[in-house]
Amino acid sequence: MLQNSFIFLPKIGLKKEQGLWNQGILHWDNFLQATQAQQMRGISTKIKGYYDQQLHEAKKALFAEDSFYFQQRLKSNQMWRLYEAFKDQAVFLDIETSGWYYGDITVIGMYDGYDTKTMVKGFTFDKKLLKKTLEAYKLLVTFNGSSFDLPIIERFFQQVVPKIPHIDLRHVCAKLGWTGGLKQIEKQQGIQRDPAVQTPEASDPVYLWQQYQATGEKEYLNTLVKYNEEDVINLKPLAEQAIKRLWNYTYPPHEPTKHHAPTTQKTTQTASADEAGQNQAH
Repeated sequence: MLQNSFIFLPKIGLKKEQGLWNQGILHWDNFLQATQAQQMRGISTKIKGYYDQQLHEAKKALFAEDSFYFQQRLKSNQMWRLYEAFKDQAVFLDIETSGWYYGDITVIGMYDGYDTKTMVKGFTFDKKLLKKTLEAYKLLVTFNGSSFDLPIIERFFQQVVPKIPHIDLRHVCAKLGWTGGLKQIEKQQGIQRDPAVQTPEASDPVYLWQQYQATGEKEYLNTLVKYNEEDVINLKPLAEQAIKRLWNYTYPPHEPTKHHAPTTQKTTQTASADEAGQNQAH
């Protein structure tokens, strides 16, 4: 997916990228191996030399697993193209609060595709630990995190979110016409949740926290943590489905995992949206 993309190059937008694909330039190596006799329409010899240099740098960055390199060059609405390359080093993140956007953070959940890590207010909140945990990853994935999770985390903890690419699945889904909150989209796409957190009470994180604060009963807190775990775990299958679908629309008729490289080379293959109540998607 990433090595089929040229949109991170200066002055190449979606239309020009599509033009390259239409000429059979489907992979970075296709571009690099094109000769002057096979001149690409709309790209001069001088500009091609400049782009060749940029692509060689991009290949080095990908080999070095330097996601920040691509973050600096891709627009935020194209960060999803990094998913296939860095998904094995991605963290899926989601928070719960005591009162939507202006409440306190009650739970921070993180999932690396294998294990979940949960921080709970009053028990395991630790700014240094949160910062260290997030810095171990190359890619951050949320649902509505641009508007909800990340601004709130920065407001409470300040300077803990690392400078790594961020994919907001809410916007990826919107490109596909998948609208609504996280739970609605999960249902639409056949992504299942544990029935234990689907009752009206168990699916309301604000209510669960308020009841825990009022009664001190751990059952409410445990249900809240479980609810958050379902949020972060379900972000991965949603990312897999949405990004694959969007890539197939962007790069037809080729599958997103095909690179069409002429030579074999090493490649790195590598908040909660609590329904519409939380800032439209939460």
